[in-house]
Amino acid sequence: MSHKRIPKRKAAIAVGGVAALGAAALLLPNANASQDNASGATATAPRTLKSATDASDLAAQLQGLLGQAFAGSYYDSGKQQLVVNVVSGDNNTVVQAEKAGAVVRQVENSNSELAAVAGTLKTKATIPGTAWAVDPKTNKVVVTADSTVTGTKWDTLESTVQSLGSNMATLKKSSGTFKPLVSGGDAIFSQVADGTVRCSLGFNVTASDGSPAFLTAGHCGVAAKDWSDSETGQPIATVDQAQFPGDGDFSLVKYNDATTQAPSEVNVGNGQTVAINQAVDATVGETVFRMGSTTGLHDGQVTGLDATVNFQSETDPNGVDTVTGLIQTNVCAEAGDSGGSLFTQDGGAVGMTSGGSGDCTSGGETFFQPVTTALQATGATLGGDAGAGAGGAGATADPSATAGDGSGAGDQAGGDQIGGTADPSATAADPSATASDQTGTGDQTGTGDQTGTGDQTGTGDQTGTGADDTSSSH
Repeated sequence: MSHKRIPKRKAAIAVGGVAALGAAALLLPNANASQDNASGATATAPRTLKSATDASDLAAQLQGLLGQAFAGSYYDSGKQQLVVNVVSGDNNTVVQAEKAGAVVRQVENSNSELAAVAGTLKTKATIPGTAWAVDPKTNKVVVTADSTVTGTKWDTLESTVQSLGSNMATLKKSSGTFKPLVSGGDAIFSQVADGTVRCSLGFNVTASDGSPAFLTAGHCGVAAKDWSDSETGQPIATVDQAQFPGDGDFSLVKYNDATTQAPSEVNVGNGQTVAINQAVDATVGETVFRMGSTTGLHDGQVTGLDATVNFQSETDPNGVDTVTGLIQTNVCAEAGDSGGSLFTQDGGAVGMTSGGSGDCTSGGETFFQPVTTALQATGATLGGDAGAGAGGAGATADPSATAGDGSGAGDQAGGDQIGGTADPSATAADPSATASDQTGTGDQTGTGDQTGTGDQTGTGDQTGTGADDTSSSH
């Protein structure tokens, strides 16, 4: 179809893609992005930080102040405080950090020492199904192996971790398999030689030349070039840049029509949206929200930064697709959530879903491409017609309202949304009605055997060359 302007009911595939189908997450009470220093507090009393964004800003300030003594930080959401690790025994260093408002903890391992650990793992243990990231809470590198790492591979990994010392690295097993979360994603589509590729939209942005665009997963941009807002429709957007594997998993996709409305918001289901106002760096310990059409809206915590993930190569049975610089979380995700939005309660864009293991029943590890890195690499900026065309009337939802039970949201081919503004502090619906009975997402003709639970029979080939099916979805 020729698009001079996308109809309001499909306004730029409202950020985050299709509304959640039976979205489910217990979300935290609303918190404002502000800092609160109680009057009369002592100069060294830790600051109360009512959002992780504030914690991230303070951490960046302290990293510059402390220099080599800075050894990571994390947000204590229960106490609403930033905990900063320092390796220097210099009391002046501690005093500086405390005066800035942080809780100071002296640790053994410096950032450079932990980086050296990661370098050793890269050299000796780049094994498909493994991942590692620095955990500032333990001041160690946490190495994770999925269910495919067995036999000699496990022996190699285990001996490598043990050689690093128990005070430097730990090893744990994860159920499931690390993989890009393919099949049954939000409604952006591409037709390739072997069928239909389907992926998720992350965030609408403005490209460096001023044209409207969106960010999504890099393995989607590598798989296909032209994208549509319906499975059989004409392309409305074209991949401009794509990175996967290597230093990230992100794509910049430009809308073909320069007048396309690209609202800066995430659709969280039930006709409600969350305005996205800035790109923010992830902070370990903060609560984040993930949106995807397969499993809807879910929340969890950031558990690691600068993670390295070794995916089994989809094109080489003996190869590995290593991606670095990712955010590690315990937010659940399943097949079809790839490329979707990771964001904060106060409207900060954090990342796009890359891949992981597990599901929304048993949990697991999920990895995300940082938005800030993708924006810097592509030259794009967040922003656009926030709310314009996303719902026609532009109604504002009650922040205390339920985010949606997904009823009636199953048959959506690219953003048939009724607009509104949501607060993700609301409680979403029970996930029991989400993934399996979803018209247009769970049971998809030509995308393999997808029941919405992450079982991806024959859908693994990201490049659209799967041998057992007629399409490849991401």
